[in-house]
Amino acid sequence: MWIVLAFISACLLGLYDVCKKKALTGNAVIPVLWINTLICTAFFLPSIIGSAAGWWSPTSVLYLPGGTWQAHGQVALKACIVLASWICGYYAIRRLPLTIAGPINASRPVLVLLGAIICYGERLNAWQWGGVTLTLFSLFLLSRSSRKEGIRFGHNRHILLLATAALLGAASGLYDKYLMMPVSAGGAQLDRLFVQGWYNLYQALLMGLVFVWAWWMPRRGKHTLRAAPHGDTIFSWRTEILLISVFLTAADLAYFYALSRPGALVAVVSMVRRGSVLVSFAFGALMLRERNLKAKGLDLALVLLGMVLLYIGTR
Repeated sequence: MWIVLAFISACLLGLYDVCKKKALTGNAVIPVLWINTLICTAFFLPSIIGSAAGWWSPTSVLYLPGGTWQAHGQVALKACIVLASWICGYYAIRRLPLTIAGPINASRPVLVLLGAIICYGERLNAWQWGGVTLTLFSLFLLSRSSRKEGIRFGHNRHILLLATAALLGAASGLYDKYLMMPVSAGGAQLDRLFVQGWYNLYQALLMGLVFVWAWWMPRRGKHTLRAAPHGDTIFSWRTEILLISVFLTAADLAYFYALSRPGALVAVVSMVRRGSVLVSFAFGALMLRERNLKAKGLDLALVLLGMVLLYIGTR
């Protein structure tokens, strides 16, 4: 069951990446990201407020369990990690083609795999190792083929930002497993809805501070939010900003539920979620007319085969 949820999360995550690219192209990052966090939080506010006020019973689907101060501190730390990853990733994806950003984002399972083996003692069977190896090799080839587009990875600040986002995203994935694990196994054993609901709220509050400091304060002498000093782009509302939040929230719901299932392997879940690159690649190829698609398409076929081997290995 958990592997099916991981695949569903991957598809939703791909749609999230597509909407993120459309929302950010020629648009200001900070307001888009803050609005995104506010909308995601709005989805959970009825559960947070209603559960605290006693409106929902523990058997209600809207009920969100309470937590200790320690649990809230752990969730707040997750919000900081995710927000830092998002800020780096949003600035990077605004300037990079999806067919280049996708493979770099897809490198996260490599880091998660190493961390899961070292920190949690996870072990993969032969099918799963085959899927991991094939996927990593195909993504390596895909990254090499992107050099034909004239982007030098070691000298491009947007590539470095995306790599930083990948590192922070991998750290978040490992931390998620700790938050979901039973206390008997050394984890925090937090409820998945408690984690998702409160981390979205903390993230919105933190992003509000970033918005005031990095966007409003430099523009407080201006008469319009669309004024754009310091070389930043202007902000304009787009429907994709709303869709970012919808697809991300749905993807995270599937992801957290997958991690909470017995026997779930964080390395495999994270690897499958990177299959979202197939969705973003298709959009980049068909709608954005990005270049060098033949070589990238072959590499992505290997990614898909790796996903199949991972699925077989979980049966």
